[in-house]
Amino acid sequence: MWAFLLLLTSLQAAAQSPELPSNNITWTSPSRNAAESMPCGGGDVGMNVWSEAGDVLFYAARSGTFDENNSLLKLGRVRLRLTPNPFDNGGSFAQTLNLQQGDVTLTGEKNGLKAQVHIWVEVFRPVVHVEVSSNKPLTAEARYESWRYQDRVLKGKENNQNSYKWAPQGEVKTRHDSLSFRNNAVEFVHQNRPATVFDVTVRQQGLEAVKAQLYNPLQNLIFGGALTGTDMQPAGTTDAQYLGTPYRAYALKSRRAARSHSLTLALHTSYAPSLPQWQQQLLQTQKAAQQNPKAARQQTLAWWRSFWQRSFVHVQPGKAAQNRPEWQAGRNYQLMRYLLGCNALGQWPTKFNGGLFTYDPALTDSTLKFTPDFRNWGGGTHTAQNQRLVYWPLLKSGDAALLKPQFDFYLRILRNAELRSQTYWQHPGACFTEQLENFGLPNPAEYNWKRPPGFDKGLEYNAWLEYEWDTVLEFCLMMLDAEQYAGQDVRPYLPFIESCLTFFDQHYQQLARQRGAKALDGEGHLVLYPGSGAETYKMAYNSTATISGLRTVLTRLLALPPQTGSEEQRKAWTAMLGRLPAISFREIDGHKLISPAKSWERVNNVESPQLYPVFPWDLYGLGRPDLETAQNTYRFDPDVQKFRSYVGWKQHNIFAARLGLADEAALLTVQKLQDSGRRFPAFWGPGYDWAPDHNWGGSGMIGLQEMLLQTHERKIYLLPAWSKSWDVHFKLHAPYQTTVECTVKDGKVTQLQVTPEARRADVEVLLK
Repeated sequence: MWAFLLLLTSLQAAAQSPELPSNNITWTSPSRNAAESMPCGGGDVGMNVWSEAGDVLFYAARSGTFDENNSLLKLGRVRLRLTPNPFDNGGSFAQTLNLQQGDVTLTGEKNGLKAQVHIWVEVFRPVVHVEVSSNKPLTAEARYESWRYQDRVLKGKENNQNSYKWAPQGEVKTRHDSLSFRNNAVEFVHQNRPATVFDVTVRQQGLEAVKAQLYNPLQNLIFGGALTGTDMQPAGTTDAQYLGTPYRAYALKSRRAARSHSLTLALHTSYAPSLPQWQQQLLQTQKAAQQNPKAARQQTLAWWRSFWQRSFVHVQPGKAAQNRPEWQAGRNYQLMRYLLGCNALGQWPTKFNGGLFTYDPALTDSTLKFTPDFRNWGGGTHTAQNQRLVYWPLLKSGDAALLKPQFDFYLRILRNAELRSQTYWQHPGACFTEQLENFGLPNPAEYNWKRPPGFDKGLEYNAWLEYEWDTVLEFCLMMLDAEQYAGQDVRPYLPFIESCLTFFDQHYQQLARQRGAKALDGEGHLVLYPGSGAETYKMAYNSTATISGLRTVLTRLLALPPQTGSEEQRKAWTAMLGRLPAISFREIDGHKLISPAKSWERVNNVESPQLYPVFPWDLYGLGRPDLETAQNTYRFDPDVQKFRSYVGWKQHNIFAARLGLADEAALLTVQKLQDSGRRFPAFWGPGYDWAPDHNWGGSGMIGLQEMLLQTHERKIYLLPAWSKSWDVHFKLHAPYQTTVECTVKDGKVTQLQVTPEARRADVEVLLK
């Protein structure tokens, strides 16, 4: 279904917003290093492209390239050098990211020699194309550069790139790749050894009895690719360093000078039973890439045209100015959406801590002199509180089909999460922890190796993460929203959603029975203790975030069409909904506020889960009862005020927009989406995580969307938290397969198009 939807949209290319070209990025001078790179990608491939010291370079990355330690390894660096060289110092230079086409073009001119290097990625195949054209013949040399030509022992903070983090068990190595010239190409491949961090984690967490039943994404994984050039031949190897990291370069050189040269980087990832079989599969990808590149180019262009037609947000569109923060916010919204579009077809979700676009870590933190494979907070570790902010914006942007990698991630590990519950507690339901490995078990360092004797094997012995199990409910809601927004069939996800709900129902009744004779409190409700309000309010009794999540997901299940779910299922959902306790309130300085929980023992972090009933759980907001209480919580809760920020995953901009606080929403959203301070405007961070910080950009996108369009039931609230002093042209999506395109100029709505037209009656304009 998903593949069909993506292909269908690629064939339905239509006119784009006229403002989009103003969002393209052009640099007129070369870069100093990889930190000044420009993103380029498509399908599930991302590249950092830049020109340095007369060379054109790019890093290549692909979704799902996890090694034995669960690092997300890059696929190398490519360096292109032309002779004579139009990119040498003293000539003219330009490098442009063309959003409409999803590509990067570099042009150089010196002493009458002019050349263009055009770089793009096929959307439907993992193939990178590099096309060189010049007005005079020149020779080209392309080097594939690998820092994994030998084993590397990881020490200290460098293990933060993998699942061992600060608690490696013995010596940890990044194993070398196999590198060679093969069939006039440079072939590079990483084949995971039999023993991986999966085995270490299973043993640590007492799951060896069910190991054969556990899904293991690291076993037998092989990934890599081949660099080839038309009329190019191998030209030897050299050893050198880039930013202190040793590498080995494998060169291809053109046989003769010419006015055009072309390179392809074909990538392949599979669970092939042997390396020769993987090599045969890679060869098929190479041949397919060479057969009809023009057709692949047209398919890619059509996909990007459709992508940009689906939605857009242009702030101050007629007043484009690089130094205007509000214009930057709209432009950078587009750039962040582009970064997410580069993993549209990935088998794995876009990682919150850099996605496909990380670069040498010393350029983010000068003390981290590690390889380009480094990213803080792990490669195969998917921190749910962060991942959710990467994926929530895709509903209103009309990119519900791009949710598939994140949904598939959870479906693959569902059985592992259920086996945890069965093994540790002998009850059904899926237990998903917060710091979650790509095989569904807690991160081993966060689980903690130094555990007290007899401590519950199912729990993380961790002050931040203990009892934090409710983030998965946000992905349950995304699955339900994908049905409501885009008409996607929710039935394949019902077993997953039900299993997540079952865990809470079963586990907290079991805990209550262990403490006393009754499974429920005196009013017949679940006692959600011990619990957690995000990572902040610990050892919580009836966490507001958890109750709100369970209530919203159950209510939405019951609102599905009657044919969705059996009568028995609906009775079970209704019964569980009746067992949920009410959320708690408190009074501060005479104001009624939503409380983070009924009680808690300590504050451990700086989140504001007392406002999660506003976002994501949609229990408070415009058009809903008791809006004042939620607004008071934003304004007068001392923790909310103390924690308020725009940095990283902070979501106060979203809360403000949802509550109709236009001035606050504008201030925080502009701060969040203003230029990053790096050469590429949307490479924010590191914030609390890493650069580029995708949960920083994602939360910025959500806030801007909520300023423009909110929904409740069938109602569409237009411009509910918008500044009248800002012009805007936007197209966003709403539930029931609805799109809204609107133009605001000089404080007035000058154009409004609602599709289907029948939904116009549900629109209420709130611009004041």
